[in-house]
Amino acid sequence: MKHVFIVNPCAGKGKNRGLAYIGPMIENFFADFDEPYEIHETTAAYEGIEFVKNYEVGEETVRFYACGGDGTLFEVVNGAYGKPNTQVAVVPLGSGNDFIRLFGTKEQLIDIEAQVKGTPIQLDVIKCLGKIAINQCSMGLDAEVCAGQAKFKKIPFMGGEAAYTASLLYSFIGKMKSTFTVQFDNKEPFTAPTLFCYCGNSRWYGGGYMAAPHAMPDDGLLDFVHVKKNMPRVKLLGLINKYKRGEHLDWDITTFERGKKLTIHSEKPAAVNIDGECEYVTDCTFEIVEKGITFVVPTSSWYFDKVKAGIICDNKPMK
Repeated sequence: MKHVFIVNPCAGKGKNRGLAYIGPMIENFFADFDEPYEIHETTAAYEGIEFVKNYEVGEETVRFYACGGDGTLFEVVNGAYGKPNTQVAVVPLGSGNDFIRLFGTKEQLIDIEAQVKGTPIQLDVIKCLGKIAINQCSMGLDAEVCAGQAKFKKIPFMGGEAAYTASLLYSFIGKMKSTFTVQFDNKEPFTAPTLFCYCGNSRWYGGGYMAAPHAMPDDGLLDFVHVKKNMPRVKLLGLINKYKRGEHLDWDITTFERGKKLTIHSEKPAAVNIDGECEYVTDCTFEIVEKGITFVVPTSSWYFDKVKAGIICDNKPMK
């Protein structure tokens, strides 16, 4: 097996989280480990996609390590998707690192030996607008918030969760209501004033908001959450912390479904969020690709133990 580390120099705002931080760890481990490795530092946004996509892979498996945040993972996944004999691992160096929350803490997973000796498993992914999301997709207020989160991240000391919360509060000042026509799988579509519509392959986004508290990335299903807009802003503000904790599925304004495809039509262009990458559309479809990526669970992860113990399962949210 060959090990290729894709390092984002801007992850975690570039503070002690780039090549100078992770490079010595990689080199020290492979000094005594007899398998080839390579380190590639990305030079621009989305350059990681092209690097992985164009990387020559033969009969030998190549494991690509996304050394950065959720954006770096997005690039590596989109480069590796559909490419035979490839695996994806994550060394979390970002400020949010939402996808890996199901697998362990940042401290647990920044462990090169544990990553190299990890166990590959098949995970589902979401296809939308020609892109691949391993974590989530959404439309509505939260997608508008995601589009603004990048701006707040540029503020000193404003990490992923703080930037998302700041963008969320800022967005409350503007227009919050969209009218979407939503269809879950082949069920009857409905049209409603919508706060947001979320499709989760895993549970968290926005730096720690548990939007899909029961989602599992290997169960062959996506978790769909639709929240209507039918209450004043002041009352909605009071619900933010409950939403962050994943306590919103029993609200009378929430519809929760599991399925394989979610279709949304908006009366006017609206933001769509694909693992943090945002654009404006009137129509989109979030559709599952079962076992779409080979993902490496490091030996330091709690994932297998907590699944076996029933702590992580589709009917028991993990706080």
